[in-house]
Amino acid sequence: MEGGCEGLSSESEQSVRRSGESRLVPEESSIRSTGLVRSWESELTFIQHSLKFVLQLKEEFVCPICRGVVLNPQQNSCGHIYCFHCLQALLESSSLSSPVCPVDGTVITPAEVFQDNCCKREISSLEVFCTNNPACTSVVTLQHLQDHLRSCLYEQLQCTNPGCQMVLERRYLHEHLNNTCPHRMEPCPHCKGPQRLSLMQDHVQSSCPDVEVDCPRRCSQQVPRHKLPEHRESCPEVLSDCSYKKFGCSLQDKRGKVMLHEDEAVSHHMLLVLRSNSHLEQQVEVLQEEALRRQQDIQRDGLLLAGLHKQVQPLLEQSSSHERIVSTAQRTLSRQEDILSTVQLDIQQVSRELGSSLKEVEQLRKSLDAVMQQVSAAETLREHLGTLEENLNRHSGLLDLHTVQLNHNKHHLQELETTSYDGRLIWKIQDFKRRKEDEAKGQSPCLTSVPFHTGRCGYKMALKAYLNGDGDGRGTHLSLYVVLLPGDFDALLVWPFKQTVSLSVLDQSGAGYHQSLNFRPDPSSKSFQQPAADSVSNVAVGFSRFIPLNKLETPQNAAYVKDDTLFVKVKVDMAGLDQL
Repeated sequence: MEGGCEGLSSESEQSVRRSGESRLVPEESSIRSTGLVRSWESELTFIQHSLKFVLQLKEEFVCPICRGVVLNPQQNSCGHIYCFHCLQALLESSSLSSPVCPVDGTVITPAEVFQDNCCKREISSLEVFCTNNPACTSVVTLQHLQDHLRSCLYEQLQCTNPGCQMVLERRYLHEHLNNTCPHRMEPCPHCKGPQRLSLMQDHVQSSCPDVEVDCPRRCSQQVPRHKLPEHRESCPEVLSDCSYKKFGCSLQDKRGKVMLHEDEAVSHHMLLVLRSNSHLEQQVEVLQEEALRRQQDIQRDGLLLAGLHKQVQPLLEQSSSHERIVSTAQRTLSRQEDILSTVQLDIQQVSRELGSSLKEVEQLRKSLDAVMQQVSAAETLREHLGTLEENLNRHSGLLDLHTVQLNHNKHHLQELETTSYDGRLIWKIQDFKRRKEDEAKGQSPCLTSVPFHTGRCGYKMALKAYLNGDGDGRGTHLSLYVVLLPGDFDALLVWPFKQTVSLSVLDQSGAGYHQSLNFRPDPSSKSFQQPAADSVSNVAVGFSRFIPLNKLETPQNAAYVKDDTLFVKVKVDMAGLDQL
C-alpha cells in the first residue's frame, strides 16, 4: 500500500488499522469535523514547504496535493495520505463532481476517508532544522518546532512600541525596546511624567507644566508654566487700579507704578478717605431721621389701634346684649308655638263639640294674631343681629391688618437700629441653655442673627447657629454658618462673593482666649453666587464642628457662656472690596 506505515500493507491489516484508529463517517461534512487540526500543525501550515528535515523526507510523507510534508494525515481507500486542509479544499472545489486522487485517479469517497494516526505519530517525531538556520543550529522534532521558535534568539520580531516598524532578532529586542527605540517611553527631565521619546521635544516646548518660561508680559522673570496664572497676581507689568479707587482715586497703571503712586500720594488719599467718611456721616444722619419718622409713625399707629379697640368694645357689648334678647325671643317663640299648637287642637275639639261657640273662637283667633306679631318681631331682631355680626367681623379684620403693619414696622425699626455696615457683627445669644435644650428636642433647630452689610450698598449677610450642633457635629459641637441674603444693591455688586470670612466665639473672662476659624469662599459654589430676588437666602456655609460643646460650656481658662449668654462675632475681610 502506498503512503501507509511500514508493516501494514495487507488488506486485513488495513481493516484492523481503520477499525482501531478512526471511526468511519458516511458524509463529507463529517470528514471535515473528524480532522480538526491541532495547534502545532495549524501553525506549521504557513511554513510547511520551507521546512528542512535532518533526514530526507520519505515520499510517503509528502502530500500529493501540496507537495509539502503531510499535516494531520487523512488516508483514502487507495492507500494515499493527504493533509487535512488539502483534502478539505479538494472536496470543496469538486462539490459538483466526484473528487479523485491526484496520484492514481481513484475516486475519493468521503465515507471511506479516515485519520491516519500512525503516520501522524511518525511525522510529528521527524527531526527538522530551525527555520532560522544557519544562524540557529538547533534541531527539534516537528511537533516541537513552534515551541522552539517562541524562544529562539534568532527569530525575527517586530518592535512592540507604538509607532515603531522595526523588525529585528529576538536577541536584540530587549536592548532595542529599552535603550535604542526612538518610540520608547522615557520620563520627562522636568515633570518626570512618562513621554514618548520622539515627542519629548514637543512636550517640553509646548505643554510640560514644570518648564520655566518667560513671563508673557515681559517682566524679565521666568516661572514654571503651570504657575503663570499665579504669577499674574504679582507681576509688576499687569495693569491694576489704585487700592483707593473705592474712595475716588481713578489711577490705573502697571502694578509697579501703582505701588509707587500709593506711596507718594498718601496725603491725597487721606483727603479722599475724609470726604468719603463725611458722606457716610451724612447718610447716617439721614437714616437716623428716617428711623425717627418711622418711630413716630409707629406711635401714631399705636394710638389708632387703641382708638379702634375703644370703638370695637361697645359693639362687642351690644352684640352680647342682642344675643341675649334673641335667645329670650327664641324661647318665647317656642313657648308661643307650643301654645298655638295647643290652641289649634282645642279649636278643633271645640268646633266639633260646640259649633255655636263662635265668640270663643274669635277670641282664640285674636290670640293667634298676637302670637304671629311676636314671631315677626323676633325675626326682625334676628336680622338686626346678623347686621351687627357683619360689622363686628369687618372691624376685627381692620384690627388684624393694623396689628400686622405695626409688627412689621417694629421689626424694620429693630433692624435699622442694629444693622452693621462695616462687614462686622457681634451677636448676643441669650437663654443659651434653654435654646440648646429646645434645639436638642427638635423644637427650634436653628437661630438666625439680624442682617449685616459690607457697606451701605454692599453685600447683605447673616449668621446661623445650631447650639446643639448640625450634621456630623450634632450633639457634640457648636455649628456656625454664614449665609448671603438678597440685598437691594446686588445687581451692582461683583459676583461670586470672594471675601475671606472669620467666625469667632468670644471669651467673656477678659483673658482674650477667643476661638476663631475662617474660610475663603469657593467661587464655583452656588452659595456665593448672587441670591435670587424671590428666594429667602442662599445655602449657608461654615463649620459644623466649630467648637466642642464640653469645651464651650466648661472651658479651662476662658468663659464663653456667662450668665447664660453667648457672644458670636463675624468679620468679613474688606481688603480689595470696592465700595459703591
